[in-house]
Amino acid sequence: MHLSPFTGTYLTDPARVWRELLARPDDVHHAEDLGMWLISRHEHVRQAFGDADSFGNALTLAPVYEMCPEALAIVMRLDVPATTAAADSPVHTRTRRALRATFANTGPRVAAQYGPIVRRRVDGLVEALAARRGEVVDLIPEFTALLPLLVVLDILGVPERDVARIRQWADGQIALVWGRPEPAEQVRLAQGLLDFWHYCQDLVARRAEGDLDGDDFISRTLRYRDGDDEVLTVAEVASMAFNLLVAGHETTAGLLAHGLEQALSVPGRWRRVAEDPATVPAFLEEALRFGPAIDGWLRVTLRPVTIGDVTIPAGQRCLLLIGAANRDPAAFSAPDRFDPERDDAKDHLSFGYGPHFCIGAALARLEAEIALVRLGTRLPALRLVPWHEPQFQANLAFRSLRALPVSEQRLTLISREAK
Repeated sequence: MHLSPFTGTYLTDPARVWRELLARPDDVHHAEDLGMWLISRHEHVRQAFGDADSFGNALTLAPVYEMCPEALAIVMRLDVPATTAAADSPVHTRTRRALRATFANTGPRVAAQYGPIVRRRVDGLVEALAARRGEVVDLIPEFTALLPLLVVLDILGVPERDVARIRQWADGQIALVWGRPEPAEQVRLAQGLLDFWHYCQDLVARRAEGDLDGDDFISRTLRYRDGDDEVLTVAEVASMAFNLLVAGHETTAGLLAHGLEQALSVPGRWRRVAEDPATVPAFLEEALRFGPAIDGWLRVTLRPVTIGDVTIPAGQRCLLLIGAANRDPAAFSAPDRFDPERDDAKDHLSFGYGPHFCIGAALARLEAEIALVRLGTRLPALRLVPWHEPQFQANLAFRSLRALPVSEQRLTLISREAK
């Protein structure tokens, strides 16, 4: 079969593809166009995430296509040690322990340590939007993509002047690894990725040579390391910063965008957000299930694995279709209905499962909740423009909206022709 994630229906209505896949009798399928096995049922995706002895992470960050020689030569110069997404035990066990010690990852810790940062950044961006009443504003660049990046820069202690290039580098990595760029674009993106890595190396090296008393993540991690390479190497600290600068904001950006689109697309939903902030956590949980920011993730089989009646040989790349698993009727009642009051929403796999469960899940939830509540309070008349039609970036893993244009209902909207 062919998944065709870079064209057609997958860019406008991926759920239709997931429905068709889940309706097939086979438990797993081989996608000839990708050279990968597709795992789509909830129980099987959960199994793959949880079984680190059978499903490895070594190829998680390897491009999903055959890269041109010029770009490959640049990528081969990347000496980033695997620490998080691409690491397996025992390295992952050690680096995960370091992350838990230095990066707040539970609800109470996140609220206490990062809550003030999030509120300050949300207030600043919301006020900037409020000052533009009467305009049509695209929330993707102006809010949903910007807020999580500013927050993660504050957490890592990265200068705000570097926002633009870090966003460009992070977007470039996602396009290079999980997209399908043309050869010339591959070379440009590969060079950007190398520049990004050198930036992270320099950032950590400068911090290591200075005062480590700061409260930022890099200083905390260098203190945790305490000069012992058996605990963490300096290169591993740089690798963790490198990964957090992408994963720390791109996934939250997706949650914010998908949540806001759902809230603004149905009359009455946004009013409820504005009038009853207590409903927001459950709303966001359903948004996570219904439209995950990452709807496909990669694993490689470390040994033959049998799922249902199909045995996947060792050494095969597998695409875990999180978006499909979250719409599996065997796991969720009426899975294609967006229902913030459903009881089973928290069974979603949008943050993964098992040893690689997203370390930033609590932070993503906090950012999204504060953002929606503040936006609803300050801009209760916010609406999507009438001509908005969801379009997604062509990507195998990250489900990113191209645009989210909004204005306020009580103000005159510009016409499509004048847009």
